[in-house]
Parts: sequence; structure tokens; C-alpha cells
Amino acid sequence: MSEVAVSPGVQPSTGEMVVVRSGVDPVADFTAFAQVNTPALYRIAYLLCGDQHRAQDLVQLALERTFKAWKKVGDGDPFAYARRVLATARIDTWRRTRREVLTDDPTSSTQVRSAPASDAQLAERDRLVRALMSLSVKQRRVVVLRYLLDRSESDTAAELGVTTGTVKSTASRALARLRTLVVSDGEGSRS
Repeated sequence: MSEVAVSPGVQPSTGEMVVVRSGVDPVADFTAFAQVNTPALYRIAYLLCGDQHRAQDLVQLALERTFKAWKKVGDGDPFAYARRVLATARIDTWRRTRREVLTDDPTSSTQVRSAPASDAQLAERDRLVRALMSLSVKQRRVVVLRYLLDRSESDTAAELGVTTGTVKSTASRALARLRTLVVSDGEGSRS
């Protein structure tokens, strides 16, 4: 554990309070950040790619790049930086492979996973994740950033490098598709 020395002072020209920190260990700061935020980054990565192993790789890459840029982002919002790395790394992966390989086919009726009957919330979550995985990569990214991470349209557009209109139209189409998938899946599981 490193010690932090804080020495307050008053800037004579502006009268503002200045705090100087010395002895802060950036590795310890990053380690604490990584321990707290890795589960959230993993959830985002999994929802972006739909594969457990790819999600782990994306989180590892995001943490690596965040550590490399820690001097710049450590005092700001490192979680936003890491989230941006996740989104762009997923886009880069998709561009390299040009195809999506999902571990589960959500439209397949031969492979049925069901939650215990006593756990309705788990079954509902499973149904929603399967529906989300059936969306296109672009639609999934918009839905995850816009609705699951509660980002504004302009923030989502900036993070994905598209226009606000593209975010609106993609989100509209994605939500319509999700509604049909969830309703049709719900009717099939009740019969």
C-alpha cells in the first residue's frame, strides 16, 4: 500500500485551492480499478460479442490498453475509456473476421436450455440474452450501449463513430426485432 501525501495550498493569482498529490502508485491505482470494474466490463463484452471466451479476451485487451494509457485516463474516467476500448476492439475483431460465430443458435429448437421452474427471473434473462444474440452486430452494439448502459443517443453515436440518426434508426429496428423475438419465444415456451 502506498502512502499519499496531500498538501493543500492557495493559488495567489486565482485564489483557488490547489491539492498536490505525491507518492501515488499508479500500478496500485490501476489494480484497484481493474478489481472493481472487471465484472462490469465482462458483462458489456459478453453482450457485445455473445461468446464467453471472446468476452474474456476483449476485457483483457481493454485492461491492457487502459493500463498503457493510465497516465492520461487515470484521473479522468478510466471506465469510460475501457468501455470505449471494448467497443472499438469488438468492431476491429468483426472487421478482421467478417463473420459472427455464436456458441448457441437462438433460433434452434433442438437445443433448448431451460432454467429451473422455480427461477422465473433466470429464465426471462436467458430469453432476453438469446434474443439479443440474434440481432446483427451493429444492432446489438447500439442496444447494449443505448439501453443496457443507458447512454444518450449522441454518446452512443460518438462511441460507435456513426451519426445520431443512424443510432436512432438502428435502435428502432433492433427494438422491433427484439419485441417480435421475445413475444414469439414467450408464446412458444408457454405452450
